[in-house]
Amino acid sequence: MNHLTLPADALCALIGPPGSGKSTFAHKHFKPTEIVSSDFCRGLVADDENDQSASRDAHDLLRSIADKRLKRGRLTVIDATNLRTSDRAWLLARARHWQHPPVAVLFDVPLATVQAQNAARDRVVPAHVVQEFHSLMPTVAQLHDEGWDTVHLASALAVSSSAR
Repeated sequence: MNHLTLPADALCALIGPPGSGKSTFAHKHFKPTEIVSSDFCRGLVADDENDQSASRDAHDLLRSIADKRLKRGRLTVIDATNLRTSDRAWLLARARHWQHPPVAVLFDVPLATVQAQNAARDRVVPAHVVQEFHSLMPTVAQLHDEGWDTVHLASALAVSSSAR
């Protein structure tokens, strides 16, 4: 297992479909204050992490929090699907603006595994949505081509942070 050591000021984007293990990974390896979660932000603005009608406001809040953390030079872990190129482009632009290293952690999990893990969660995402998101998975090469300095596969990592 490889070790991931993140700079204390890095922007770390977790990338994968719902049910791929992003939140579990984040909460196992990072301080709660380092994690900026789209689900948590949805809960803040709508009192319901599952309320998809609040997604636009939740992502606005996520972006605001992430930008403020990056401005202060704090490790910022983005716990969202981050499967849309436009979402990743914004994250890259903000990391570059604040001159912090962008790191991607890709949760490239087989669809059957993702579907099984999703079905076992408290907040189950409809199977067709998980399948749609899974089809958007970028490759490591695509992420490097976008400009991510470092790309890791989550399945190969043991995590530590230089911020600790």
